[in-house]
Amino acid sequence: MVDLVVETPRLRPLMFSIAYRMLGSVSEAEDVVQAGLLRMHERVRGGEVIDRPDAFASTVATRLSIDVLRSARRTREVYVGPWLPEPLLADDADPAHRIEFDETLSVGVLTMLERLGPVERAVFVLHEALGFDYGEIGGIVERDPAACRQIMHRARRRLAADGARFEVDASEAARLASEFLEALREGDVDGVVRLLATDVVMTADGGGKAPAIQHPMSGDVAVARFLVGLMRRGDALGVEVEEAVANGERTLLFRGRDGAVLSVLTLHVDGGVVRSLTNQLNPDKLGHLGPVGDLFALLRDGAAGAAEPAGEPPTA
Repeated sequence: MVDLVVETPRLRPLMFSIAYRMLGSVSEAEDVVQAGLLRMHERVRGGEVIDRPDAFASTVATRLSIDVLRSARRTREVYVGPWLPEPLLADDADPAHRIEFDETLSVGVLTMLERLGPVERAVFVLHEALGFDYGEIGGIVERDPAACRQIMHRARRRLAADGARFEVDASEAARLASEFLEALREGDVDGVVRLLATDVVMTADGGGKAPAIQHPMSGDVAVARFLVGLMRRGDALGVEVEEAVANGERTLLFRGRDGAVLSVLTLHVDGGVVRSLTNQLNPDKLGHLGPVGDLFALLRDGAAGAAEPAGEPPTA
């Protein structure tokens, strides 16, 4: 009989990798892992023999994630502004989060999956990320293997239509991120523009709980001016920026003067330019990264501090 106490450290990353890809949420994925492991331990204590713990864990994590998606449907339908996944940093300290990074963890793919139904998401994740065959997937999601194959075909077609990229040149992305940050720090609008695709799009997720643009912003000049303006305002407020890697892509991590996380800006690179940017500011989606700052309060206090001596409102 399998000793789940021994197997648990190995099963946690497997279950987390499924749940995070399906839910796009670190906190929700952690809840699924805990509930799944508890269910497995209860089965063993009840006398059930688990001969294939990996298969059992995959099934439990998938079905629990489907349940979460179904129960959260109404909440996500009324979400304020664009929805983006919670960022998963490559250097996350939690051993359960140290999963193999691939294209299915990219923000583009996770955002695309948000537009699929729960079972469709499960089929895509199990086949594309874990390499399960359609017979195995059918047993997990309780669908005919032929139906699973058709679901996978539709998901791939949707992915292609959305323009989500699978392959990223890591060295090129690192170079562009460094040049991008340097141009922002120097307030060089033209320098930022040169690194952006002409039709670049920037999307932000504040969830109604942090100041964020409510609709995607497009165009290299508009995006460059907006970001340089934000950087100048951040400098005045003591905001620090550091490079990081999240979901397999280069990001800029913004922290307040006290070190609290304010936002994670991801650069989606292709063909030598930044094709799009996604900015995660929702404090509910940043808590797993450490203490989270109150961006509304920071801007309010900064505005008050600037207005008192000068007698004028602050500029961004």
